[in-house]
Amino acid sequence: MDAIPFVLDGYLAAEPEPGDREGTVSWRLSCSAGTDHLVEEAVIPCTTMEPEIAHSLLTERQPGDLLRVIGHLNLPDTADGVIRLHAESLEVLWAAPLLDADGDDADTATDVDADRNRAIAALAEALTGFGQVAPGAGPSIRIDISPTEALGSGLEHCHSFDITPDMAHRLADYVDAMSCYLDSERPDGLVLDPETIADLTELFEDIDLIGLTNTVLNATRPEHRPAVTRAMDDMFGDAPAPEDTDP
Repeated sequence: MDAIPFVLDGYLAAEPEPGDREGTVSWRLSCSAGTDHLVEEAVIPCTTMEPEIAHSLLTERQPGDLLRVIGHLNLPDTADGVIRLHAESLEVLWAAPLLDADGDDADTATDVDADRNRAIAALAEALTGFGQVAPGAGPSIRIDISPTEALGSGLEHCHSFDITPDMAHRLADYVDAMSCYLDSERPDGLVLDPETIADLTELFEDIDLIGLTNTVLNATRPEHRPAVTRAMDDMFGDAPAPEDTDP
């Protein structure tokens, strides 16, 4: 069967293995693609006879690296055959951080890792649902999410999503709105210019707290006035007692 020109993005699933001939190597890519209903994942075997690619894979790359493989896809002649991608060029889209040489932290799973993995799963589910409700022109933007450290066998926490430009704009709007909300929750880092501070000071100095208190208490039923007075004391300081207001 004729080989098909093919481009594949995926994460290096395990350490590459040298081939029987010098300058050859084989490896596996873990790939995922979002659909309307699920995230499909597959592991694709890859080989190359290009010495430069083989040297790069054996000496520079590690599990977890996000690679773009360009070559020809060979389909099996029989139902029990194996699909194999023969690489002619290789591009590194994202390099996973190097593994800790001591390996002390790799033997035990921590609560932080568990929280991170749950967060990744929640984000992946949200992005999959986002794609289902935001139709548009053909997908042309890819979003990849994964843990930041070298992945090793944790490739189940890696996801890729193809979205349209319209969806990207909507997602950016949601992030901007969320950022504004979070900023309003953290005023400590907000620095106002002197002119704004002066305007705010003048605004609050013009408020007649006694007149405001009298207006509120006069509009309040007598049995509720003590509670309202205490609430206004907490808000503005000592408010006039109900008997001090206008009848």
